[in-house]
Amino acid sequence: MSKETKNTGTAARSTFSSSLGFFLAAVGGAVGLGNVWGFPFKLGRGGGFPFLVIYVLCVFVVGVPICIAEYALGRKMRSGPVSAYKRISKKWTFLGWINMAVCIGVMGFYCLICGWLLKYACMFALSLVGLGGDFLAMDSATYFTAFVSKPLEPLIWTYAFMIINYLVIRKNISQGIEKSCKVMIPVLVVILIVVAIRGCTLPGADAGLDYLFKPNMTAFNEIGFFAIFTLALVQMWFSVNIGFGTNLLYGSYLPDDTNIVKSAIIVPIADMCVALLAGLAVMPAVFAYDLEPATGAGLLFITLKTVFAEMPGGSFFGLIFFIAVLFAALSSTIGMTGAIATLGTDEFHWDNNKSSLVSTIVPCIIAIPVSWGYSLLSGVRPLAFLGKDTDLLDSLDFLCENVLATTAALLLCIFVGWVWKPKTVLEEVEKTGPFTWKNLWLFVFRFVCPIITVIVILSSLGLI
Repeated sequence: MSKETKNTGTAARSTFSSSLGFFLAAVGGAVGLGNVWGFPFKLGRGGGFPFLVIYVLCVFVVGVPICIAEYALGRKMRSGPVSAYKRISKKWTFLGWINMAVCIGVMGFYCLICGWLLKYACMFALSLVGLGGDFLAMDSATYFTAFVSKPLEPLIWTYAFMIINYLVIRKNISQGIEKSCKVMIPVLVVILIVVAIRGCTLPGADAGLDYLFKPNMTAFNEIGFFAIFTLALVQMWFSVNIGFGTNLLYGSYLPDDTNIVKSAIIVPIADMCVALLAGLAVMPAVFAYDLEPATGAGLLFITLKTVFAEMPGGSFFGLIFFIAVLFAALSSTIGMTGAIATLGTDEFHWDNNKSSLVSTIVPCIIAIPVSWGYSLLSGVRPLAFLGKDTDLLDSLDFLCENVLATTAALLLCIFVGWVWKPKTVLEEVEKTGPFTWKNLWLFVFRFVCPIITVIVILSSLGLI
């Protein structure tokens, strides 16, 4: 059972039963498609090793300081993002709504991709027992295009996934997150290790390992420093869930005896390790079959289907890989729908069941036009005015990840660092002991993090 805790101005709120429960839930919220799907293809687009170096630096320089603030803010207020900012300063309630907009928008395309994952996992399972038809034999690009171009079938798989997500969180948000992640995260790591070992032992996989770990500074000239920097930092936003409000949500369930600084260091590092595991599971196999590392969404649904189809025991390895990705995706959707559900529990005083149901239905509605962006609405280009030839899914991804989440991170730094004042955060952090490097944290959080977020926004909009 989870504990109950009280905070001035709020009703009793359940907490994670232990620091381990929080750790696994927070890692589960961070680990998701951003790691297993986004990290490998952005690594490919970012030139491999240069992207990896900047990504690691961003985790420590930006990710850790902001996570400390989000966890502390959440535990102090014991509420979701909107309610937390509203209770501190009504003028800053809009920041909580930006967090909600990020979660709702991301879930609008995230749940659709999860439906694709469920479809592929089921098809590999059927192929394993000889009932997959021409799934493995058909050209991977042709199969994928034919599937996503159907107006109805992708949505059916999406809704099937969201039903699973709803069943996990409907009784009690903190308990649902904690119990599921205690199982899912260890299983995910084991499956990724198995697939990574298989990928790294393929003939020709050495080229993929060189791409990951061999210094290649020429990429800065070929791709551009700011382009690689933006790719790496935005990937870190998405992967560690900065600007989503989910870290604040997990903080609101954090027991008072849990060390926030330790958690804010361990969680991003664990998330980074899972991303590297995903890279090891994907890149060596891609290079072994002489495929394109910067394929994007196709890296998972097109390229890897080709890899598994040609690999001995491919149906088995394909099945466990897509199960691993499903575990990662589900752990993140639980956190995001949980954050959205706090609107109902905190603002409208709904029970968890009703709040969870509404937070499940809304993304399912948004997923309809996003899915139709590959069929009935395939010619729609919402960001054409910015010179971007992106479909509905990529446009929503750009707005949520590059613009809204980054803006939310910038505003968080301004609010905590200059408006609310860091003293309150530091008091919350030091409940478990002295924060020995608080002066360094304060400097980085007040000055370095805002400057970096501004650079990302300007680069994303093509202004630098």
